[in-house]
Formats: sequence, structure tokens, C-alpha cells
Amino acid sequence: MRGLKNQVKSVRGKLFFTLCIIVISIILFLILVNNLVLEKYYQYSKSNSLKSLFYQINDYYNGKLQIRNIEEELNRVAISNNFDIIIKNDSDIAVYLSNKDFLSKIRKILDFWGSNKEKEYKIIEEDSNIEIMEIKDTETQMNYIFFTGSLDNGYKLYIRMPISSIQESVKISNSFLYLIASIVIIIGAIAITYVSKQFSNPITEITSIAKKMANLDFSHKYEVTDDDEINELGKSINMMSDKLEKTINQLRNTNTELEKDIEKKSKIDEMRKSFISDVSHELKTPIALIQGYSEGLLENVNSDPESRKFYAEVILDESNKMDKLVKQLLELTKLEYEKREFNNRVFNIVELEKEIVRTSQVMIEEKEVEVIFDTKDVINVFADDFYISQIVTNYLTNAIKHVKECNGEKYIKITNVVTNGKVRVTVFNTGDNISQENLSRIWNRFFKADEARNRQDGGTGVGLSIVRAIMNNYEEDYGVTNQKNGVEFFFELDIV
Repeated sequence: MRGLKNQVKSVRGKLFFTLCIIVISIILFLILVNNLVLEKYYQYSKSNSLKSLFYQINDYYNGKLQIRNIEEELNRVAISNNFDIIIKNDSDIAVYLSNKDFLSKIRKILDFWGSNKEKEYKIIEEDSNIEIMEIKDTETQMNYIFFTGSLDNGYKLYIRMPISSIQESVKISNSFLYLIASIVIIIGAIAITYVSKQFSNPITEITSIAKKMANLDFSHKYEVTDDDEINELGKSINMMSDKLEKTINQLRNTNTELEKDIEKKSKIDEMRKSFISDVSHELKTPIALIQGYSEGLLENVNSDPESRKFYAEVILDESNKMDKLVKQLLELTKLEYEKREFNNRVFNIVELEKEIVRTSQVMIEEKEVEVIFDTKDVINVFADDFYISQIVTNYLTNAIKHVKECNGEKYIKITNVVTNGKVRVTVFNTGDNISQENLSRIWNRFFKADEARNRQDGGTGVGLSIVRAIMNNYEEDYGVTNQKNGVEFFFELDIV
């Protein structure tokens, strides 16, 4: 049922049903005309034919028309038109007779006509010389058009024409119209199916494109093949699709930029809050120490020069730690909340590592530890040497702080392994393993496994967080693993 409704609502269905209605309406109109007008028109036409024949016969006898044999001409006319013709002279004697049976009928008709004319006869036309009427033969039950006329020479002309067949003609005509209607509807259905398909297919395609446009899919275009109205509509749909796609892309770009601005502002706000929170948290201890030792100096708690010098050294040391912490926090915040633009260049990472070891020699000697290199002399990478030096320094400093003798060995080993276009830099130190729980936590800012030890050795708990931020910006691998006799930190870079 729903499919039928959809079919009716479609263009093809509407065209088909419109054609059916038009054809049926025309057929009904023709049937109505047949029933109401055809018989009258037939009578009118035959009456004119009878009058025309009357005037022609009158002209024969008047000599206006020359003809060799009037009787032969009348026979031809009677046969060709199915007329019964009688011509009587003024003595009531038949001078021409086309049908002998009609002569006896004439007497009956004329006798009855005079007494019961109004009831049995229907006058069609009447004037001074002629009279045309419709009569019915009671014996044969046939209807006739009966014509009487007076010729100029005094002769009487009688013509009878059967009209009972006209009703049959109307019925046959109506039946034929029914047949024609059925044929027209069938042929029309086939034709309209083909024609409507030519019209409906482009409309269906345009509808499909419009639906996809509503879903923001502008990849489909209407193929223009002609210059008619449907193709003009297709051109308009294509233009609208292009403009909508362009406008939506502009809106998307604008929205993306707006989202970036909002995200940037949100990150800046988050960065500000995080920085304030971190600084306020981490500076409590050094500020308290500076405040305490400063008050001690002011109040002369210790009057000897050595004690005052110690107080001043503590204040200076804590100030340096505060300065270092603030700088590291600022750098970490920029790395985490802003996409840093690195000054990348080609440099030898082995040379960088050796230079960092050389500058850390004092710490290495204090720990009485040996630094071993297991690498080639030249490995060129493309990166920012400033930030890579921070990674190596943090790894090396961390290794120096935690190196211990293990199974009679105490050393730090720097290794560079090249595979698949990358170099993996590892810094290993003998000593205790990191607990499984802390392997992922050590990258968090301010994480200190041993708070007292970190304050003593000057650690801020930010170094590994900076390593994580730098490597995230480079989108390279980094991490830490527990080895048999110690701990190994690593990171990777592309080689040149």
C-alpha cells in the first residue's frame, strides 16, 4: 500500500494517472456527444441530403439540369443512399418507383397520417413545399425519415430512408470508443513509462545529490547534457554545491582557527595556573630557609664570622636553587603547553656527549665512577643541540646521582646504537633498580623517590619532565628500563 502511494506521488506515477484521466475524460465526452448529438446530427445531415435531392429532381423536371435518363439517375441515387423514392403525377399515378413495396406503404402512411398525425409522427422540418418527419413502421418496427415534397410541375415526391441503424451505430461507436480508450491507456502507459523515465531520472539524480548535500557531501555533481530546464536546474545545483562547499570549508577553517585560539588561551590559562601552583609549592622550603637564616643574621644568633659565612652560603645556595627551579619550570611549561620551534641543525651527537661528560667531570670524580663510551666517533643527527644536550645532561646527572657499586662493578656507560635510520642513545648506571610502581611516575614533575636526598644533591624533580616534554615535541621514543646490575635510560633521534 505504501509502495502504491509512493508510486502515485512520484513524477512518473503522476504523469501516468494524468494521462489516464485525460484519456478517460475524452472518451466519456465522446460517448456523451454520441448519445446526445450524433442522432440529431445524423437526422440533420440526412434531411439536408433529402432536400438536396428534392431540389436536384425538381431541376431535372424543370430542365435546369440536363440528363439523358432521369430514371437511371434516380435508380443510382436510390441505391447509393438506400432511399425508397416514389414520384407521382397530379393524377396520383406513380411515374417513378424505386421500390414496389414502398407504394403500398405510402397509401397506409398517408391514410393514417391524416387522422393520427400528432401521436405517431415526429416532424423534423416543415415548410410550404416540403415536409420531413420521423415515422415508425408498425409492421416491421423500423424507424424511417419520411420526406414529401411538391415539385414545380405539380408532381409529388416521396422519399423514405431507414434510420433504425443509427442507434446501432451509436452503440457500435461507443463500444469502439471503449476499445480505443483501453488501447490508448495501454500504449500510453508504455509510452509514458519511457517518457517519464527520461524526465524523472534526472530529477531523481538531482534529488539524490541534494540529499547528499544536506549531509554535507559535495563530491557528487550533476552531469549536464542539454540546455533544457532540468539541465539548467542541474547547473544551479552544481553551482550551489560548489558555493556551499566553499562556504562550509571557510566556516570549518574559521572554526578550527577559533578552536585553536580558544585552546591556546585555555592552555595559557592552564599554564599560568600550573606555573603558579608549582612555583608556590616548590619555593616554600627555600623561601623558609632564606627567611630563617636571614633572621638569624639580623639577630646575630651566631656572632662568629664562620657562622655568619655559613648562613650567607645557605642563603646564596637556596637562592641559586630557586633561580634554577624557576627557569626549569618556565622552560618545562613552554615545552608542554606551546609547540616549540626547535632550531634544528646537523651535529655530531657523540661529540656532544663527550663535551657534557667533560663538563661534569667534577661530579664524576666525586662519585669515583668511570664513564665508558661504546659508540662510533661520528653519528650525525638533525635536531636542536641545545635541547638534546639537556636530555643527555639530565640522564648523565641522574646516573651520577644514583650510581652504586653492584657485584663489584661501579660505572656509567653511554651507548649509541644505529638501526633503521635512527640512533638510540642509552645512559646506563650500575646500582639499584627502580620499583615497578615508579617506572612511569619518574617522568612526572617534582617526583622524588628520596626527598631528603634530592634536596641535598640539588635536584628539583623537573629534569626528567623536561626530557619527556622535549621528546614529545619531537614525537620520538624515550624511556627507562631496569637491567641486571642497574638502570638504563634511552631516547631516539633520526640520523642524517
